[in-house]
Amino acid sequence: MPLRKPVNIPKIPKTRKKKAHTTLDAVPTKKPDKLEYLCKAYYRYDGKIKKQYCAFTIETVVEFTSFAYEISIEVIREKNVFYFIVMGLKARMDAVPRVQPARKELLFEDLVGEYVVNVVKQDGAINSADYRFNIFKKEIVLEKEYKPKKKNNRLFCKFKVAEEEFSFA
Repeated sequence: MPLRKPVNIPKIPKTRKKKAHTTLDAVPTKKPDKLEYLCKAYYRYDGKIKKQYCAFTIETVVEFTSFAYEISIEVIREKNVFYFIVMGLKARMDAVPRVQPARKELLFEDLVGEYVVNVVKQDGAINSADYRFNIFKKEIVLEKEYKPKKKNNRLFCKFKVAEEEFSFA
């Protein structure tokens, strides 16, 4: 028994992938403050390629036991303003599972002066911090951390300078 020829082929809906710019305009749902992420700033020297970097590491407060996860982040940079948009978690293929938080390290060259760092969740909540970088004095100063004015914005990220992770040539 042959199948009849379809006149039009049905369209299969694609899964929606959220764009990074749409999360900046989204209004988050009302939730209580809950610390979920840490954003650390430090200097890192890569000995293989002999370059000095300003590094930001975003990691979860929760530690995972069975799998090693990596945070998927999209970066938008506008002059002295960084937007780190947390898109989700990806499982890493590690041979030995160990207890560790999910993390992502972002490296930038030649950061000198004052910068605003915004960590944005997919639902639209934003947490911000003002950093001052001075490579000549080998210092990073966290000037202030705050929640920008936005409807239903909540605290979910803590910022700090990780001086114990500094490495120089």
